[in-house]
Amino acid sequence: MTEGSSALRERIRRLQRDEITEHHIYLRLARRASPENRGVLERVAGEELRHYQVWRDRSGEEVSPRWGKVWAYGLMGRVLGFTFAAKLMEKGEEGAQDCLEELTEVFPEAEQILREEEEHETALLALLDEERLHYTGSLVLGLSDALVELTGTLAGLTLALQNTRLIALSGLITGVAASLSMGASEYLSTKAEGGRKSPFKAALYTGGIYLFTVFLLLLPYFVLKDYFLCLGVSLAGAVGVILAFTAYVAVAQDEPFLRRFLEMAGLSLGVAAVSFGLGYLARLFLGVEV
Repeated sequence: MTEGSSALRERIRRLQRDEITEHHIYLRLARRASPENRGVLERVAGEELRHYQVWRDRSGEEVSPRWGKVWAYGLMGRVLGFTFAAKLMEKGEEGAQDCLEELTEVFPEAEQILREEEEHETALLALLDEERLHYTGSLVLGLSDALVELTGTLAGLTLALQNTRLIALSGLITGVAASLSMGASEYLSTKAEGGRKSPFKAALYTGGIYLFTVFLLLLPYFVLKDYFLCLGVSLAGAVGVILAFTAYVAVAQDEPFLRRFLEMAGLSLGVAAVSFGLGYLARLFLGVEV
């Protein structure tokens, strides 16, 4: 076998392994989906299996899936939802599509597979309708309010009080009260709007993400002594939360990542900067000494 044919066979084997791996991933994601979504995922899995069989006929051998990747995406589907896992995998197929484009000159069937990868699977995945994604607005509301309000509050309190325990206590009381208020407001708002969303679940998502963000941002003040270091770590944590949440929404809902990230981060850090200045002025002109 020549070096060129050996390299070609290896590329076919790699495509085979990708297709059979994705076939098992979609089947695993389908297990926890509703009947409607299960049908979509099983159809995509069926296409992946058929593509695998095409390449198997060309290579003349069976290959095993990457079980570690199957397990990882299965876990991701449990934690972050099958829509996120399926669309993330779709976005990672660009390298395989480049390989398919090159193989169209050698194998006519590669062109049909490429067309199906680009059109059929994308169209099918757009049909996914996962309940948790209906509450993205509630999550955004709770997260953005928590980040903007608490980063501003902590920045102001840090310079005004200059005592980590007092700052943590004040922030905790403020944050817990605000999370309960946000949850109640979201409950009443969702109930008044009607529609598909459950008011209780909407309130739970809004208040829950708010409370989680409160504890995350306050954690440095409970474990560190330097209040300026606490503020820096807290703000870094806020940016990290924004980064993770924006990445999730960008994948699950096909939204632009950079614009949303800059918008949320800019608002949170901007309010923190203004509040830091207000804390400085309050300490200066009111003569507060703790």
